[in-house]
Amino acid sequence: MALLHHPTPPHIWTGRPSESIQYWHQAVTCVDNLHIDQPANGKGVAILGYAGDEGVRRNLGRTGAAKGPEAIRKMMGPMAFHLPEDVGIYDMGDIITEGEDMESSHSLISKTVTELLQNNYFPVLLGGGHDLAFAHGRGILEYLIPKSEKLGIINLDAHFDLRELNSGKGHSGSPFFQLANDYQSNFHYLCLGIQQSSNPKVLFETALKHKVRWLEMEEFTLANWETIAQTLDDFCLQVNKIYLSVDLDGFSSAYAPGVSAPSPLGFSPELAFRIFHYLAKTGKLISMDIVELNPVFDNDNITARLSSKCIENIVRKLF
Repeated sequence: MALLHHPTPPHIWTGRPSESIQYWHQAVTCVDNLHIDQPANGKGVAILGYAGDEGVRRNLGRTGAAKGPEAIRKMMGPMAFHLPEDVGIYDMGDIITEGEDMESSHSLISKTVTELLQNNYFPVLLGGGHDLAFAHGRGILEYLIPKSEKLGIINLDAHFDLRELNSGKGHSGSPFFQLANDYQSNFHYLCLGIQQSSNPKVLFETALKHKVRWLEMEEFTLANWETIAQTLDDFCLQVNKIYLSVDLDGFSSAYAPGVSAPSPLGFSPELAFRIFHYLAKTGKLISMDIVELNPVFDNDNITARLSSKCIENIVRKLF
């Protein structure tokens, strides 16, 4: 298992020099292993990368997302730091996929997420393909189910990601199908930004079978905020904790060109940030990931910058 973990070289986190902590690169501590004690003051953020492309390859997408975590870190480093200084920020490094063995990396991710939650950290996972959501969600559920707490999954995405397995194997289009089948009555899923052109009829049928709730792209606009807020209210009131997954291909490619499956249609950063604000205010947000950044196809790091700003916006509002 040790070979699946690569610590982050501290030089990845760079930015302006300052005598006090003014920027993210100054606030982040890179750690050499996946086991860290509880934060001294009870407040901690753990950043964990998933440098994996195998799930995208299995789903016939364009590969390159394995480089996503490093690109996000490089864009986060120079950002202004507005969290309280007593919040510990730890970079746990990357979990990688060796060859085609995506399942071993998934197992290590799940185990690490469970341990981070047990130690009172807010995990921030960087993708990597969206197959990460299966490993991430499993780790959260294994933490919450013994506590009899109900998890709600909110996915900002153009796709349901409820596709069936490919020759018995998971992929970047199947994470929520896997969670639905493995956890059944513990599966509660809301997907925001669904595009009909990206989801065949069978996926809508699968969504109905698993009692998934969703809003389609045409409904998911700032002008329709009252309906969105009501949908969020109804969903969040029925769960104890929330796991947020942000698939960058849900944004219009005007904002996120560097993804596996770009589309000129999609939601705006302004709407996504309004969702982040809502979720932070619930007090139920327990973990998040941001996935499908593909630096190979990015333009002037636009998508990586958007990713870093999404993360900063969420964690700043949590603390």
